[in-house]
Amino acid sequence: MTANSILPDLQAAILCEDVRAEISGQQTLIGVIGAIPTPTLPIGFFKLCLWTRWCGGSGDFVQKCLIYDPEEDQAIAQAEVPFTLTDLSAHATNVHFFGGVQFQKYGTYHVEILIDDEIRLRIPLPVVEVEPPENSGIR
Repeated sequence: MTANSILPDLQAAILCEDVRAEISGQQTLIGVIGAIPTPTLPIGFFKLCLWTRWCGGSGDFVQKCLIYDPEEDQAIAQAEVPFTLTDLSAHATNVHFFGGVQFQKYGTYHVEILIDDEIRLRIPLPVVEVEPPENSGIR
């Protein structure tokens, strides 16, 4: 961030399984995630996405996202993306792709969103034990 920059507002942040770019230029979010129910661990995701939208600022910024384990002592995934807002009426939509994320234990993980190393949002992500469906073969 430069001296003439104005820090933007985080308008929205959504964790999902995929973000698809449509021919119209719009984006479709697939599999919005609020919790991860699972009968067994570890559970892995080929791809997780974090969709964010920024507005009300101007300048050059770096958005960084981290997913922390329940003890919050280590990040199990991280990604960053630079972006520019040309003026206060501009907006930026960013998508972080996390590949091969594994959740090794039950508990509440946290997704942190930072801009220029300043935390802007912290989202809880519970990984919850559930009973396997009957006749699933999982024990």
